Amino acid sequence: MTTSRRFTVTGEVQGVGFRWAAQGEAERLGLVGRVRNRTDGAVEVTAQGEDAAMAEFAGWLERGPRWARVADVDAEPIDPIDATSFEITR
Repeated sequence: MTTSRRFTVTGEVQGVGFRWAAQGEAERLGLVGRVRNRTDGAVEVTAQGEDAAMAEFAGWLERGPRWARVADVDAEPIDPIDATSFEITR
């Protein structure tokens, strides 16, 4: 089954390579969507893929890349997205 979610990741998550690492992890798991920095210092991730891959990705988001310090990850279900890849956006 395919799942679509929006994640909001807070903590020390900007300026540490979070978006690039998230893109790499999403691509490894076969997910589509996007990741972007928000003006409030959070990182927003919209992702879609198979349930097991999404669960693994959600776990990765709670850790993030080596230099990140994730404080919290909020996830909410969203309507299916129209995407064919996983992109970094502004």
